[in-house]
Amino acid sequence: MQKGSSSLSSPVYFFLSNFYFWYFALLGGLAPYWSLYLESLGFSHLEIGQLMAILMITKVLAPNLWSWLGDRSNRRLSLVRWGSFLGCACFGLFFVSSGFWLFALAMLLFSFFWNAVLPQYEVITMFNLKNDKSRYGHIRLWGSIGFIVAVFLLGALFDYIPIAYLPFCLFVILSGIWLSALAPVQEPRHFAQHSLSGLLGVLRSKVVIAFFVANLLLQISHGAYYTFFSIYMEEIGYSRVATGLLWAEGVIAEVVLFLIMPRLFARYTLRFLMIAALAITGFRWLITGWTGDSLPLLVLAQLGHAASFGLTHAIAIYFVNKAFMGVHEGQGQALYSAASFGFGGAIGAFACGYLATVFPLAALFLFSALVSVVALWIAWAGFYPEFSDSVQR
Repeated sequence: MQKGSSSLSSPVYFFLSNFYFWYFALLGGLAPYWSLYLESLGFSHLEIGQLMAILMITKVLAPNLWSWLGDRSNRRLSLVRWGSFLGCACFGLFFVSSGFWLFALAMLLFSFFWNAVLPQYEVITMFNLKNDKSRYGHIRLWGSIGFIVAVFLLGALFDYIPIAYLPFCLFVILSGIWLSALAPVQEPRHFAQHSLSGLLGVLRSKVVIAFFVANLLLQISHGAYYTFFSIYMEEIGYSRVATGLLWAEGVIAEVVLFLIMPRLFARYTLRFLMIAALAITGFRWLITGWTGDSLPLLVLAQLGHAASFGLTHAIAIYFVNKAFMGVHEGQGQALYSAASFGFGGAIGAFACGYLATVFPLAALFLFSALVSVVALWIAWAGFYPEFSDSVQR
């Protein structure tokens, strides 16, 4: 892993990047393969859907509880370490569980601790970056690399061994998360008085409200992609290999975006970048739904993942660091995670699941494009002037 900026030593850069690598490598093992593993155990599609929904539920609850503890204890690194260890330990329940309810309990406990730690580590990362926050992308890109590595290695592995070995592979990755969390990095210490009224004061800000609503809508617009993209591709006639390559292309584009992000953040304001990212997102969904049978246009659309996830997420991490600066930063990161990836992701998946019973799958992406337009309008109207500063200013 390459050397960081002058104010961020190489060991610290490695420690921070290593955590993101293992954390998102687990997602690279879960997202494509966990439902296939559950199916191999004989669970019905309804039961698989219910078990996977637990991941969304804990994404809403866990980060907020862990961040509440972090903001009040000033021991964020300890919480990350304990959460990583307990997530690994609870995952071990899958090795002794059978039946729906025991699996549901294991999913609940494991995913609670796994989802709890990331917002706290985001706070730690931003603290270590100090005045070089625009370099967040250079660290976060290792999470994307971890995702890609896990998808390709596990995919190749399961061509030779049964998918029944997936839990053992994921346990190794979870152990990597825990071990990477033990690395000695600095953590913020805020000794100011914690005030609920202070947090509510931040949340009442027009620009903060616009930020949360826009990101909620952004993740709702991703519902069709995360839930039905692979099925839609097969329906059109693409092979599973081609579909997998399209997924990988999106994440690779995200990695490239993270590499050039410091230059973008130095040159453009956050408001401009957010509006541009939402516009690209809308065009991405429009192309996917309207011309999905054209491979060149679909490849072009998948490049939009760099903006619809990579750029918007980096903007959000920096904005929360700025808007919730100090004692409430951990809670701000947790609220962002819950409102966007938790509530937004769940609403998007549920809405598209219902729409898929009435409309063809291509129409779901047109719905996503419409939601993106609404998010764009909110960003245009609500992100000025407080959201106009560049990262370097």
